[in-house]
Amino acid sequence: MKKIVIAAILGFITANMAFAADMACDAKAAEKKLAGAAKTSFLKKCNSDSVVAVCDAKAAEKKLAGAAKNSFTKKCNKDAAIAACGTAAAEKKLSGAAKNSFIKKCETDAAA
Repeated sequence: MKKIVIAAILGFITANMAFAADMACDAKAAEKKLAGAAKTSFLKKCNSDSVVAVCDAKAAEKKLAGAAKNSFTKKCNKDAAIAACGTAAAEKKLSGAAKNSFIKKCETDAAA
């Protein structure tokens, strides 16, 4: 039970982290006046870089090194990608089978 609560809290924190990264990157894209494919590419890289930086900071805060750091960072990045997929589905106001399909494809793309 304790592990489930901790996992839920970590998921909530990661989802908020992904949302904050999205907002900062959107602002940067607007500042650069990007549109279309250039904006999409910029946002994808910016959001990825933001999540990686946050996960690295969390690993440093926990004083992790070596294999423990690599394992933690990999899981943190994966959790953030999954949370971002859920956020994107909510923004698109998807539900039911469309939402499930979108999230499954999004998670697969994030893992690649």
